Amino acid sequence: MSRRRARSGPRSRAQTPEKLPQLPWQSVQNPYQPLDILSDDQLEAIHQNSLRILQELGIEVMSADALELFREAGAEIDDATMTVRLAPEIVEQALSTVPSHFTLTPRNPDRQITLGGNHLTFGLVAGPPSVHDCINGRRSGNLQDYENFIRLAHHFNAVHMIGNQVVAPVELPAPSRHLDTYNANITYSDLSYHCTAIGRERAVDGITMMAISRGMTPEQMMDDPGVMTIISVNSPRKFDDAMSDGLIAMAEYGQAVSVTPFTLMGAMTPVTLAAALSQQNAEALFGITLAQLVRPGTPVMYGAFTSNVDMRSGAPAFGTPENAKANAASGQLARKYGIPYRTSNANASNCADAQAVYETQMALWGAVLGHANIVYHGAGWLEGGLTASYEKFILDVEMIQNMIEFLKPLDTSADELAFDAIRNVPTGGHFFGEAHTMERYETAFYRPLVSDWQNHENWEAAGSKTATDRATEIWQQALEEYEQPQMDASIREELDAYIARRREALSAKTF
Repeated sequence: MSRRRARSGPRSRAQTPEKLPQLPWQSVQNPYQPLDILSDDQLEAIHQNSLRILQELGIEVMSADALELFREAGAEIDDATMTVRLAPEIVEQALSTVPSHFTLTPRNPDRQITLGGNHLTFGLVAGPPSVHDCINGRRSGNLQDYENFIRLAHHFNAVHMIGNQVVAPVELPAPSRHLDTYNANITYSDLSYHCTAIGRERAVDGITMMAISRGMTPEQMMDDPGVMTIISVNSPRKFDDAMSDGLIAMAEYGQAVSVTPFTLMGAMTPVTLAAALSQQNAEALFGITLAQLVRPGTPVMYGAFTSNVDMRSGAPAFGTPENAKANAASGQLARKYGIPYRTSNANASNCADAQAVYETQMALWGAVLGHANIVYHGAGWLEGGLTASYEKFILDVEMIQNMIEFLKPLDTSADELAFDAIRNVPTGGHFFGEAHTMERYETAFYRPLVSDWQNHENWEAAGSKTATDRATEIWQQALEEYEQPQMDASIREELDAYIARRREALSAKTF
């Protein structure tokens, strides 16, 4: 079967299936108490160890502009090694200006999201170089698949935000492909998205294009942010120039920054969780401090991506018990500082199988119990982040929707307690025909997207399809159901003109 036909082949009216069930777009909140796996003394020990790392060991900073900002703030700078050492007072001053929550407003203001407090947001997978589906197999990232994932993210209400390049469209010129991906984000969805902050220009392009889509200038968006970036620290203890300059640009324009150390125990940190959390915390606080030095009040997120490696092979492992504990503990650290919290529900499976699901579920519970405000890579991550998977995207949407339903508070009103219904049914009877049931049966329980609850005989007669088989059918149907959000013609024209100008400017540069 050809790729194009598999993805978008027409169906006759008689063959058109019922629309896919899904939850409505909603602001998700976590009403339960967070899981505090660290005692107050343990939390303070990690905090103090982090401050010691910053003051005695320092962080290497490769950006001249960032070094100057730290110098002006009174940090100790070793110019020979480009190492910055921060006194605790500098960190404490920066933390005093961090907002406890903020909003991101996309071109559709009805899809504004709040980050902080008890709010919970789920994002699309970001960054893999490869893509996979069960029809066409594994292949390099490309623009057609990129656009399809944006369509899926827009179609499913469980995804609230687009990450930084769901796959890299490698067939396009590297210096300007970010313009194509931003354009896809804005054209095929109306969600907020993450900017590519590899250098200043890519960040500013993402900010400007979001502002155009909202009918604003970048300056007008400074106090009403619409985009965010992820600053991935080169652990251990290194900020490269491109990421630092991207962070500075985002902060100058008042856009959100998530500082996320990439701390894998046994490789990028010591093997113990306490040491890994200390190093992660030091690196996160360092980047958060830099954002506040650029522009006090810049919206920032405390990013956590602490897991472990397989000590037999060195391969990254995700969805492990250590990863889940790190997700919960990192939430405690973020709450200690009053900073919105970002983490992930990653897995290391090579295909959309049981391993992919149970590792994702383990990490997801750690994130939710830790009161994450955004679960980055929430839908579609596979193979340790090397592949964006169509089937895994659907399985993740099912898990996210289950979690959203789980987080709904229990209603104990008189109607819900249903004393009269209990009285009306005799002992040994059933409630199928009771009025209370008949009034609610269509909406009483979560209706699954993927799960099949047929008995074995009917399941076998229908083809013995696994959850992965059903996911393949679902993503194809979702692409057929997808409806592109409308855009004003004048905004479309302005975006096209901006892209053309920037593409020409970038093509004239020597990289």
